[in-house]
Amino acid sequence: MQAFKTTPSEWNQLLLQFPEAHILQTWEWGASKIRNGWTPETFVWYNEAQNIEACALFLRRELKLGFLRLRVLYCPKGPNLNWANKALRERVLDDLQNYARDQKAIFLKIDPDVLLGTGVPGAEDETVSALGVEFENELKGRNWLFSQDQIQFRNTVFIDLTRDEEEILAAMKQKTRYNIRLATRRGVSVRQASLADLPMLYQTYAYTALRDDFVIRGEDYYLELWESFVEADMCHALIAEVEGEAVAGLFIFHFNGVARYMYGMSTDKYRELMPNYLLQWEAIKLSKQLGCESYDMWGAPDVFDESDSLWGVYRFKEGFNGTTARHIGAWDFLARPLLYNLYTKVLPRLLDIMRRRGKQATRESLNE
Repeated sequence: MQAFKTTPSEWNQLLLQFPEAHILQTWEWGASKIRNGWTPETFVWYNEAQNIEACALFLRRELKLGFLRLRVLYCPKGPNLNWANKALRERVLDDLQNYARDQKAIFLKIDPDVLLGTGVPGAEDETVSALGVEFENELKGRNWLFSQDQIQFRNTVFIDLTRDEEEILAAMKQKTRYNIRLATRRGVSVRQASLADLPMLYQTYAYTALRDDFVIRGEDYYLELWESFVEADMCHALIAEVEGEAVAGLFIFHFNGVARYMYGMSTDKYRELMPNYLLQWEAIKLSKQLGCESYDMWGAPDVFDESDSLWGVYRFKEGFNGTTARHIGAWDFLARPLLYNLYTKVLPRLLDIMRRRGKQATRESLNE
């Protein structure tokens, strides 16, 4: 494991050598976290022929907890390697553990998209990934812990874009097709957003967060994030309008053949016209035009029943008839177990305070 100093474009080109490399491993994503106190670092692993066979972008953060100064490490949706290569897998895990200890970190978190299976557990179409089960058991054997703080969605829904548009549409549930056509008949239109639209989209996103009770960051964070990915040609935003009035929007981030619906927002006006159905269909078509082979609808429940907060959103996504993908989720290596226990006890209280402050800041931003 060696530190790797390079340019943004060179790092992203390196990632493209790994079929499963995620957009959260890109240079731009790491840079977007600097505002929130994270320091991005890039590392590579060489084989005997001096060819790179694994790489990872890490985020490092220093925290103050009373008189303690603490360090945490996070590798979002990484590292990047062929996880089926057991020897390489073991080497990378050994290095990660040593790195966490050398850095005197409390813990190191990883959440690679290693598949546990597809389909809803217990359903007829459920599949189980032997590799995912084996890797989970290896992590447990190394005393990694399934994280209380998952950060990213563990499960998601993918739509295969290698099919013709007609085939994708025909595979959707009848009600979803009906709602897409209803939106078109009732005058909903969809256009691509410009940079000038980003402040309006943030305001709509802030409204959505308050309505649906989730916490978001401040406006500057999102405007910088969205603009940087738009300028890197890795992001497109779409806006649904009725009679020229914006009623919903979304952002798709695309990299390495996958488009991801990562941010969505809507008002309460004209909801009966089903603008979100048409918006998703146009996003799917745009993703296909961009050359992507898969569309990630970004998020599915951990528990597949009504007790899960994502259940309602999942039912909406189900109508597009994608494949539900279940992953191993985030795992923590405890380099300093006693401090980790303290951290995990204090963290929920800190998060509650931050959520309350975040919601208040969001309300204030809407009232300005």
